[in-house]
Amino acid sequence: MLQLKEIWKSMGGQEVLRGVNLRLGPAERVVVIGRSGCGKSVMLRVIMGLLQPEAGEVFFEGKKLTGLSEEEWNPYRRKIGMLFQGAALFDSLTVFDNLAFPLREQGEKSESVLRDKVAEALKIVSLSGTEEKMPAELSGGMKKRAALARAIISRPDIMLYDEPTTGLDPIVADSINRLILHLGKMFGMASIVVTHDMVSARMVGERISYLHEGKIYFEGTPEQVDRCEDPLVRDFVRGHAEGIGITG
Repeated sequence: MLQLKEIWKSMGGQEVLRGVNLRLGPAERVVVIGRSGCGKSVMLRVIMGLLQPEAGEVFFEGKKLTGLSEEEWNPYRRKIGMLFQGAALFDSLTVFDNLAFPLREQGEKSESVLRDKVAEALKIVSLSGTEEKMPAELSGGMKKRAALARAIISRPDIMLYDEPTTGLDPIVADSINRLILHLGKMFGMASIVVTHDMVSARMVGERISYLHEGKIYFEGTPEQVDRCEDPLVRDFVRGHAEGIGITG
């Protein structure tokens, strides 16, 4: 369904992605883990077409997306939803207008249709009745769910999650993980989840890819990742700092 082939991308004069290869099948859930600054979020932005790689190719449903103009990209971008790390809600818009925004961008003018679709999306994420609230009135977990409702309101084929549980307490984080699983089953969406949270990675991932020095260094099921004895993978998964020379 989605394929990255030898993706290279530099940021600020430094190579961040150095030949990333990744595949995503229909309705599959892939988790990408790795240390801060290894390029996980950059990879998502390349998939969305928000950043263009210097080399390599992105394929979606067999169609090569790299090199397309912004206008040519738009039909494919509508098939890919993204939950940004900070939720990225519009502070000056109500929850209703935040969710209605992508539908209006796609040309929907019927207020009754907008109301129905917004209400349905909010119900799915357990936020019914929040339409008139402003983002500042929402808790961190509610903001994540509102942003997720906005991302799924157009029924994308693929969802990208950038650190969906960052900054949330364990109970709220668990609710987000369960929502990711629920949405995948409900709509048959494929997912790529970028996270540092190994609890989340084990819970939502069918396959886990470890990104290191700009490449996919190791890939396997959650069980295979937990059993991996490679020091780089083992130290990250277990949260050990010995491998980087910090012993306390």
